[in-house]
Amino acid sequence: MKAIVRILSFVLASFVLISCHRHYRSTAYSYVTPKQLSDGLPVDAMYNNGMDTGKIVALTKLILNNTYPNIHSMLILRHGKLIYENYFAGEDEVVGKGYAGYVNHTIDDLHDCRSVSKSFTSACIGIALKQGFIKSIDEPIFSYFKEYAKYFDASKRKITIRNLLTMTSGLKWDENTPYLDPKNSEIQMDGSNDPVQFILSRKLTSVPGTTWNYSGGSATLLGEILRKATGERLDQFARKYLFAPLGIKKYTWEPMLKDKDMTAAAWGLRLRSRDLAKFGLLYMNDGKWGNTQVLDTDWVKQSLSAQVLRPSESPKIVRGYGFQFWTDPLTLPRYKTDFPFAMGRGGQLIIFWRSMDIVLVFTGGNYNRNITGSDIYTAFTHYIVPSVKEMQPYLK
Repeated sequence: MKAIVRILSFVLASFVLISCHRHYRSTAYSYVTPKQLSDGLPVDAMYNNGMDTGKIVALTKLILNNTYPNIHSMLILRHGKLIYENYFAGEDEVVGKGYAGYVNHTIDDLHDCRSVSKSFTSACIGIALKQGFIKSIDEPIFSYFKEYAKYFDASKRKITIRNLLTMTSGLKWDENTPYLDPKNSEIQMDGSNDPVQFILSRKLTSVPGTTWNYSGGSATLLGEILRKATGERLDQFARKYLFAPLGIKKYTWEPMLKDKDMTAAAWGLRLRSRDLAKFGLLYMNDGKWGNTQVLDTDWVKQSLSAQVLRPSESPKIVRGYGFQFWTDPLTLPRYKTDFPFAMGRGGQLIIFWRSMDIVLVFTGGNYNRNITGSDIYTAFTHYIVPSVKEMQPYLK
């Protein structure tokens, strides 16, 4: 059965790639300043913000000719302004609904965020903490799930909200198995009649707070903790306390597949790329949007900083994880920094290049390809980095 699932996964991935090449896209492109809309997002030209358009034009043409395949949007913000914005046609899926065909993506289209949803869930926890709905992220989660007491032994009762935020709960979880394989823990959770019971019934494989292990179950529990603390579903709370201040009016946040009263905290959000950019600017601006302090500055700092270390292929490469955000190093011969990012399967990314005051947004349809992360990292280091004029002395 497992072999059949993997074969079907390969066939589907191959079909998507082949289909992309059946549709002709002109590679003609000239840079234009993004449109100024009434959405609260200021715009400006790249050349007014210390960036060379030549490299970005070249990157855009490589996306158009599928050198970097099936990217659906790319946005660049610098000094709080949107300075580049483009949308690309490509194969797509809609979470929970399957294949959506070849889509001409536009400025007003909603797009799957997938696991970028986790970062929004984290933001909602930060807001609930700021407003006093949650006393401390070091509270044990048991106090929120007493109806599941039979699953909590003495060791599990030590799991805290912080452990969920940093994916160090210690609960057995496997998302390394392909998502088309029914053995994947998130797939099992999504298909459960009681997702919370499914998560809390997992065995404890490490001491809470000691070992990072990627888990959609962590975000799901965070969403339910928020509901218990505030009396509102995650999507309702987000609409009132996160989306409204940012002027985000068009979105959907899908429910779990079976429990329709539970928001899919780990993967269900669909947003426009410009609204992903607003979320990025909120964090780049230390939690402030306009005159409103939506998130505490310290919360933002902790969220975007490595709270725990992730496994790394080299001891020289330090990879971390914050509060439902990833952190990786950017290492060039004469320049080193870290960059946090929110990431979702298929090529959904919000990247924070803090030392250069740059936010990058990508959406894509590479749900069954495993190399899209390296695609975008290569595009970032080979084209976006050298487009920044302050970087040019470091690259000689």
